[in-house]
Amino acid sequence: MVVMEPSSSNTGFFQRLPVLENQFHDDVSFQRIAKLFVPASILDKVGPEIEQLGQEVLSQQIFDWITDAEKNQPYLRGSGRDAFGRPKSELVVTEGWRKLQDFGLARGFVAYNYDTNYGPYNRLVQFLRCHLWEASCANTLCPAAMQDGAARLLQRHLSRQGGLTDVQRQVLQTAYNHLISRDPANAWTSGQWMTERTGGSDVSQTETVAVYDPYPDSATTPLASAAEKTPLGPWSISGFKWFSSATDSQMTILLARTKPGLGVSAFFAPMRRHNPSLVSITGQKGGGTELNGITIQRLKSKFGTQSLPTAELELKGMRGWMIGEEGKGIQEISTILNITRVHSSVSSMGYLGRSIAVAKAYALVREIGVGKGKRTPLYKHPLHMRTLANTTVDYHGMMLLDFYTLYILGLDEHMSRPSQASAAAAANATVALSPPPKHLISPLLRILSSLHKAYICETTIPLVFGCMESLGGVGYLINSESEHINLARIFRDACVGAIWEGTTDLLSSDTLRALKHPVAGKESLSAMDWFVSDGLKLASSGSVGDKVQSGWNKLRERLEKESQGNLLPEARDITFRIAEVLMAVLYLVDAKVNPGREIDAMCNRYLNKRGFGEVQAGKGGNSFDLDLAIVYGSKGVGEKMAKL
Repeated sequence: MVVMEPSSSNTGFFQRLPVLENQFHDDVSFQRIAKLFVPASILDKVGPEIEQLGQEVLSQQIFDWITDAEKNQPYLRGSGRDAFGRPKSELVVTEGWRKLQDFGLARGFVAYNYDTNYGPYNRLVQFLRCHLWEASCANTLCPAAMQDGAARLLQRHLSRQGGLTDVQRQVLQTAYNHLISRDPANAWTSGQWMTERTGGSDVSQTETVAVYDPYPDSATTPLASAAEKTPLGPWSISGFKWFSSATDSQMTILLARTKPGLGVSAFFAPMRRHNPSLVSITGQKGGGTELNGITIQRLKSKFGTQSLPTAELELKGMRGWMIGEEGKGIQEISTILNITRVHSSVSSMGYLGRSIAVAKAYALVREIGVGKGKRTPLYKHPLHMRTLANTTVDYHGMMLLDFYTLYILGLDEHMSRPSQASAAAAANATVALSPPPKHLISPLLRILSSLHKAYICETTIPLVFGCMESLGGVGYLINSESEHINLARIFRDACVGAIWEGTTDLLSSDTLRALKHPVAGKESLSAMDWFVSDGLKLASSGSVGDKVQSGWNKLRERLEKESQGNLLPEARDITFRIAEVLMAVLYLVDAKVNPGREIDAMCNRYLNKRGFGEVQAGKGGNSFDLDLAIVYGSKGVGEKMAKL
């Protein structure tokens, strides 16, 4: 007689934990993207460091810091008051957040683009590194994104002859040096303050006011930093910023009005200023620093990104320096938005890449019932593998779109600054990714800058949820005790992508506006014409390519004939369809450059799903073995199971 033993809290079945592998090797799309977009001569040099980084971001120490940053969230000491009721805005961030931020600064996730000399390929390598870090950084790449945007803005102004006084140049150069530093003790992150109560991303109703009020002479000008002797700016800025992330940053770029009827202007301001009269809590004299005319009104309570300090800020006499021309702040802030939007899309892709990695790892260790007492490993279940394969196909398409955007961004940033390294890199580029004609690079970027973020950040959310769902009930839990499989945290954080830096509708409207511009719109349409025709020609795409070309031609005809007002209700559909055309061309190019059974199948599945073609006989297919290869790579799961 068989005696059945009941389970208990410590006996019975326990599910084996999934094991995450280094995504540098395990993520087949990551490998293909790196080989497609980065010249082999560069990839050979940077590959070992990125491989090591891929291992480091999966360490237990990193996951412990994530858990600490999530559980011990930012707060205002004393709820913004001292023991006797005096207002005192002191933000406290915890150990995990600080350690993760220090890790990111030391590894140069922002500095890489500014202190490495791979020319237009800097951006591609920078964001390959960011892609691996995103899901492990606990949102510290949010202030890093604004740090990157601010560095690019200051770099542009510092590179110009004239336009800055000696003092302004000193101040901006000092800030720029901090922004690109890899020393956590010296490096700065940056805020980006646009949002006010009058309307989210719409800054036309900005209520913050800046008044030109210089100090009488340099002897009486207060300092932002006594050690560096950097003076505070001549503009006094007051207002209320409704939503400001990166509240623990050392500087900010913000918008304010200077005159009635004039557009908003952009300003640089340090977060803190030197106060020689401050006395420490131990009674020590000699001065110290305080917030630069800023009161942290309260911290926001958010659905996701909970480790990130986001606040409402009241400004009273904040001292700053104007950036660029008065009333032209939108043009200045657009430089930052181009950067923060690619950070947003790479963040979404990093979350999705990690989510797929967790789902794959879980499928290797989980068994399920398949009827009549039979059980099978989840990776052998045909429906489950089809679902993960379809997710992988979408993931790869968006990776192509994301990194092509980064490729064009890198070309645009380096057009006027050719270097020996960039010339060498261009000579080693694959023929399939030959750069656009110089006059089409900026027009192509004008389309991509809003479009890629609108499509990717919106589309990844249900895909990340699908990976969370694939874990069943455990996927819904906040698995902080096993942080490496905590997809609930990743899902919550991924949701901000479709809102942060412009909602999907706003960015779709921006894309339509760019395409309908009477001059620049025609240039952007011509750039798209070049991309589609050149890509299809290089891919030798045949009848399938004809359907992709026809799809673009129909879109172009509508954009030329119909008014912006008539097209506006369909701006999202138009934007998404252009994104699908871009991804279809890139898929075909990828399959041509690095051919193989899995990429052929993925390409055909993508094209069929988007209505661009039919599977050719013997090419593509829908077998279980092919699903398995799409998810786990050409070597399948045998090698992975041997490691468990």
